[in-house]
Amino acid sequence: MGIFHAWRYVSRVELIDLDALAAAGIRCLLLDRDNTIVPRDTKRAPHEVAAWIARAHELGFSLCFVSNNIHTRLVAADAAEFDAGYIDRAMKPLPLAVKRALDKMGVSADEAVLIGDQVFTDICAGNLGGVRTILVRPQSRRDLWYTYLFRVFESLTLLGRRFEGE
Repeated sequence: MGIFHAWRYVSRVELIDLDALAAAGIRCLLLDRDNTIVPRDTKRAPHEVAAWIARAHELGFSLCFVSNNIHTRLVAADAAEFDAGYIDRAMKPLPLAVKRALDKMGVSADEAVLIGDQVFTDICAGNLGGVRTILVRPQSRRDLWYTYLFRVFESLTLLGRRFEGE
């Protein structure tokens, strides 16, 4: 499959089928924060995403944010709001934070999935860390300046990919 290819492609987080993940043996959701759960332009998770997270808890999933964000206060606040663990300053695409998150949550790699909006950080880190990965479209067009550059190359890796929900 390669490190740049996700296990699944879904247009929006809230369209990820939690029942299917549970049936596939997934017990833990490793979540990127910025533009996956929380849009960069609003700083708050949309209602639909919050409802999806609540359903994940109802189904017994454990959650852990794995974020490159350097603002610990922001990552910790969102983790607390959603009753999730967190790893900030993750340095994705390195898989170290993925492995730390697995240890923190007490699950094996085959029981976890990493969900994120960037191929060269989230998907690479998850694949290198041995977990399944789901790529979602970013929630906002607003991004960090260097992410715009990565998105150009990312679009080349996504040529011909169909996202569920589009």
